[in-house]
This record gives sequence, structure tokens and C-alpha cells, in this order.
Amino acid sequence: MRTSNSKTGKKGDLIGVGEWTGGPSLPTRSTSPISIPADPEVCSDRPRRRKFSADQKQMILEAVDACSEPGQISAILRRERIYTSHIAGWRRQRDIGAISALGPKEHERKPRPDPSIAARVKQLEHEKLSLDERLSKAEFLIDLQKEVFARSRASNSQSGQRIRKSIDAIAALGAAVGLGRACAALGVPRASYYRSLQPPRAPCKRRSPPRTLSDAERQAVIDILHSDRFADKPLREICATLLDEGTFLCSLSTMYRLLRAPDDSRERRNRPRHPACRKPELVATGPNQVWSWGITKLCGPTEGAHFYLYVIIDIFSRYAVGWMVATCESADQAARFIDDTCKQQSISREQLTLHTDMGSSTKSKAVGLLLGDLGVAKKHSRPYVSDANPYSTSHFKTLKYRPGFPASFGSLEDARSFCGTFFGWYNTEHRHTGIGLMTPSTVHHNQAEAQTTKRRRVLEAAYRTHPERFVRGAPVPPVVPDSVSINASKASGRENVYAR
Repeated sequence: MRTSNSKTGKKGDLIGVGEWTGGPSLPTRSTSPISIPADPEVCSDRPRRRKFSADQKQMILEAVDACSEPGQISAILRRERIYTSHIAGWRRQRDIGAISALGPKEHERKPRPDPSIAARVKQLEHEKLSLDERLSKAEFLIDLQKEVFARSRASNSQSGQRIRKSIDAIAALGAAVGLGRACAALGVPRASYYRSLQPPRAPCKRRSPPRTLSDAERQAVIDILHSDRFADKPLREICATLLDEGTFLCSLSTMYRLLRAPDDSRERRNRPRHPACRKPELVATGPNQVWSWGITKLCGPTEGAHFYLYVIIDIFSRYAVGWMVATCESADQAARFIDDTCKQQSISREQLTLHTDMGSSTKSKAVGLLLGDLGVAKKHSRPYVSDANPYSTSHFKTLKYRPGFPASFGSLEDARSFCGTFFGWYNTEHRHTGIGLMTPSTVHHNQAEAQTTKRRRVLEAAYRTHPERFVRGAPVPPVVPDSVSINASKASGRENVYAR
């Protein structure tokens, strides 16, 4: 969890006394620019505005010039989500013979060709051919089994014909083997077969409410909304203007409903739209497979002064594998902190995935280079999402809702002293509900199975002594989950477990 954006100091400057509690600093790196592969989960693309090509603008101008009835131009403007100023500017460009200028200007740099893309495309084409071959074999076996679907991979227009063939085949086979066996063999429910035998129902015509507008009144409202006077005004202003003039045609919602039918009520402002970001899906089945880290603020001695707590949590065991308190948020400090934590836990290459939020330090170049050198995969949460970093968020809540957590810390040493006591209690004494009421240290060091066996023996002894007290049978101890996930898909059957 990250609660602020602070500027980092210059490279090599000392931020404050006693801010770093880790091991030796990282070796110095070259200052020459280094290319980093783009992270698909970091939304680096800027929001893009809607643009019209030269052909689209020319087509709209021709449609506007062909209008002869009042209100037609206004209808085109609302349907295409443009204003009269757009038409005037495009006409001006066309009149001076600069029709090529109607096209949108592209200011983006041409992306450099990535040599890995061609290899990846070739690999995907090979996989596609293999899958197509397997699919054709599966379809052939299905055709042999059912003998009704003569053509495989039929379009939607043929689906009704295939269903009718199945119904006919059921009727033919039902006389010999029975309708139940025939439906089971062809994969058609019996209810669907019986429903097909009934005559189709006539569609019910909805009765018009007595307070609805007549056709003439509707057309009068549409003509006023499409008039040149209100071509560029929103419906709220039109309704208010008509009320000031002593005219009431209908309610504002009715105006929207009348324009929504011909698709004339659409967004016309050229607003940027954020690109969609892919949701990371992570699953851990043991310790030191997926870590979650974040940064939170601790109030300092004066108003506006804060200390910054860096914490790394193993999501499977909830064990705090590393923490640090510093006077500021810095990418260099974060890189050194992650490096020392990986060395302390003896993390090998391609073993660990590090999940975090979209903070400036977590997306920094220093952290990205370090993780690339260590062979650690990085995953970023989606922006503007409440559960972006659930395990770190839950851990910070446990910290700040802990009895005895002070409203502010008098000094950096005071904050470090409190955090040292808290993390010692959290790792070795706190019984976590998300891991079967085990301590994070027990699960992280693979002692959970032995502890569960010990608890089971105690409960079995209690059950043998007084079985009448256990009305639901022999008690069982809480079970440690086999896997823990972040944003797991519904198909996997896993859920996020991050209780405090």
C-alpha cells in the first residue's frame, strides 16, 4: 500500500542518518541508457482522443451538404457526436483545396521493431496449426458419435437447422429405443424436444400507457431538438430555455428517450479514454513463491512530517520477510531493500514473483533493473482499484489497528523500535485466521503440518474423554490452505484469502 508520492533525492545523496538497516549497498551501475522491456501490466499508453480520417470527414460533409429538410443537419451532428464548429472548419479546409489536411495529425514516434515479436508470432502460428489439427480430429469423432451434425464449425445461421435435424432424429429413434435414450444419445434435453412439438406462441403486444405522448407530439419534440437553434446545446439547456420561454413539451428524461431511439443521444465531447489494463493472476502453493510489498506512512513528531515503512510479505505464509523505516520514499532505497531481502531468503533465479501497486518507487527504473538482474518477475496491480495490493493493505491495517499503536512517532529511532517489537510479535505470536490460526513463522518454515497433527491429537483426546460435548462429531483443527492467490480467475476455483 502506498499513501503518497514523494520526490526522491539525487543519486548518491544521503537521505538521512540511520535510514538504512540492510546490508551493503548495490554496486554502482553505468549511467548509459539501458532499454527495459515494456511491462504489459503497467499502463504506459496515454489516453487517446477520438480522431476522424480524411475520408470520414469528407463523407460527413457530403451528408451535411445533401440535407434539405430542417433538422437533418442537427440529427447528423448528434449521431456523429460533433458540433457545427467541426463542420465549419472542415468546410474551410475543403474550400482552400487542402482536403489532405482533414486527416488527423500523428505526433507519435514510430515504434522500434522488436525482434522477439517475429519469433513469438512464428511460435503462435505453429501452436495454432497444432490446435487446428486436434480440433479437426475432435470434430470428426463427434460427427461419428452423433451422426446428425453433418457439418462441423457451422455458422449461427445453420444452428437452427442442426437443432431441427436433431429433433427429427429423436423422433425417428424414439420409436425404436425410447425418447429418453434418444435424447441422451444426441445430447438434447427431453424438455427441449417436447417444447419443439408445441406451436409457437404469438408475441404479446404491449399496451401503450395512457400518459404517453402521441406520434404528433413526439415528432414536434424531435423537430425542436433537431432545429438549428439547439444544434449545439445539451438537452438540459434546451429544456431550461424552453421553460424560460413559457413552453413545456415533455420531461428531460422523455427527451433523452426520444433521441435514444434513433441513436442521436451520444457523447459528443472529445474526452480521452484510458486504455484497458490486464489483471495480474498470481497463485502461490508454498513459501517464497509470491511476495507482496508496499510502502505506508507513519506520522512524525510535527504536522506534515512522516516516516516511511517498507514491508515485504510472503502471501502464502503471511510472513514479513523484510521491513525498513526511512525518512523518505526513494527508488534507490527500495532497490537496496529488495536486494538484501532476497539475499537473506536465498532466492534463486526464476523462483519468485514480486507483486506491488503502481507507485513511483515500485515502477522505478532502479527497481526494474534490480529485479531483472535477480531473475525476479514483477507484477503490478491495476490502477484505480480498491483491492490493488490486498495482502499489503491488510497487513498495514493490522499494524495501525494494533493496540498501542501511537498517533505519532517522536523520532526515527522511536518508529524503528515500535516496528521491531510489532514484527517480532506478528511473525512468531500472531495466530493468523487466513492460515488456519497458525503463526506466519510456522507456515513459512514448513512446520504447519506437524503443528496441525499436534492439534488433532489434542482434539481427539478431548473427544474420547467427553464425546457428548461434541454434538457435531469429532472436532478437527483449522486447515492451512493449499494455495493462495491474487485475482485468481473463477475457472481455477481459488479465492483471495487475506484476512488479518
